[in-house]
This record gives sequence, C-alpha cells and structure tokens, in this order.
Amino acid sequence: MRNMSDDHTHVQEFFTARAADWDSRFPDDGPAYAAAVAELGLREGGRVLDAGCGTGRALPPLRAAVGPSGVVLGADLTPAMLEAAVRAGRGADGQLLLADVAALPLRSESLDAVFAAGLIAHLPHPSTNLRELARVVRRGGTLALFHPIGRAALAARQGRQITPGDLRAEPNLRPLLAGSGWRMTSYVDEDDRFLALAVREP
Repeated sequence: MRNMSDDHTHVQEFFTARAADWDSRFPDDGPAYAAAVAELGLREGGRVLDAGCGTGRALPPLRAAVGPSGVVLGADLTPAMLEAAVRAGRGADGQLLLADVAALPLRSESLDAVFAAGLIAHLPHPSTNLRELARVVRRGGTLALFHPIGRAALAARQGRQITPGDLRAEPNLRPLLAGSGWRMTSYVDEDDRFLALAVREP
C-alpha cells in the first residue's frame, strides 16, 4: 500500500473522498476531543491552532477553552474538509485556513498551543513538520497529538498490524519530539484514546 504521506496530492485525495461523510462515520468522538482539549491547559484569551483540523471537530471545545477573547485557528490542506467544517457550523468557533502545516502562515511564537488530531501519520517529513509547529508556539507552550482511539484499535479498524516503526509508539515519538523542539510530558495509548502531550522547549 502506498504511504498516504508521500505527497500532498495523495493526502488531499484521501481526505477529499471522505470529507462529506467523515463526521457521520465517527459520530461519538466528541467527548474524546473535549477531554483531550481540556488537557492542553488553555486559558481564557489563549491562542491555539488545530493543525490538520479536518471537519473542525476540535474547534468547539477549543473555543470554549479560550473563550470569546481567545484566538482559535483551524488549518487544513484539503478544501473539502474545510467546506465540511463550514457546513457543520464550526467556522463560527475558529478561523479556518487552507494551509500546509509544513509552512504555516503564522508568526513565530504567536500561539500558546497546537492541537493535532490524527495528524502525525500524514506528515511527509515528521521531524521538520513538528519543528514548524514548534516555531509558531511560544516557549513553554503545549502540543497535543491526539487520536480518539488508540494505536491497536486503529490498526484493527484499518485491517493492519502495528509495526515497530510506528511513529506514535512511545520509544519512537519521544526522541522525534525531542529533536523537533518539544519535550514529551505525558503519553497515553489506550483502546479509547491516544494522547501525547509535549511542551515547547526554550
């Protein structure tokens, strides 16, 4: 099977084909998103990016966390996903950007946190791409790498086995983050969620 992260075209094709019914395929993920957002430790008036926001399922809890005075951005590479977010009314919770997380149109150290659901498997150059996320976050800011189900459950859903080279395995992810400007502070990989939290290093 071709790796979906080989280039942008394949990522866009994959998600364009699934955008219209994405939310209906995973209707029960809302509480898991809200719980993961809560662990970012956002405060009223904070500035946060949902990187690879898809249909924007994280935007409502992110908005609730930072309040009306905060800034919520959602960036995605696939226009059809952003259109689905607008149709779902989530454009009201954050500013949607058609943007590549490998080259974000944001100032350095302009954010307090980045939330990234299901993103890391689709990054063409994980170390470089995570470094770009670190660039836009202030020192001491946070990163959440999230998936609403754990690695084993996701592999079973996709009809595959977990491999030792899986970037989300803790022995692989911790040094990957460390080499990209982040320090992992917690790691959870359970059937009902995957969540790795990291802090932007000074």
